[in-house]
Amino acid sequence: MDEITYRAAEAEQDLSVLVALYDGAARWMVENGIDQWKPGDKDEAHFRERIKEGEVWLAEAAGRVVGGFELWWRDEPAWGAQPPVAGYVHRLMVDRAHAPAGAGRELLVWAERRIAEAGRTRSRLDCVSSNPRLRTYYEGAGYEVVGEQPFKEGNGGSKYAVTLLEKHL
Repeated sequence: MDEITYRAAEAEQDLSVLVALYDGAARWMVENGIDQWKPGDKDEAHFRERIKEGEVWLAEAAGRVVGGFELWWRDEPAWGAQPPVAGYVHRLMVDRAHAPAGAGRELLVWAERRIAEAGRTRSRLDCVSSNPRLRTYYEGAGYEVVGEQPFKEGNGGSKYAVTLLEKHL
């Protein structure tokens, strides 16, 4: 496998890369009958705000971006107010045309390492409850289902259910 390296995304130079990565992952979901992300749902403004408020990481292999994710230090819309014991992984994205096999799991492990380095003891994430395939993927990576948030608010005020998953680091 090509070695994957990581770097923090930079607000202006990486915004179009992040949008393309998201849209590519969303197109793959649509093509595979997964009702979760939609191309065009996350624009440069979204990623600019995420970089400003938290951390956004890019993964590179063989000289190109092959994945990325957002790392939040709180996630009240899904988890409510919580003590500062966790990092929250969002938008784990892989460029399926160029990422080495196993890249998604490797990105997740790297995110967990970053969370632990920040002194947090848990990695948390959520996935749309109607996506059992993704839930199974995260359970295979050592995450346990710890609850459900039936009314998470999305873009434009839409409400949807998410499954809450957690891994002790």
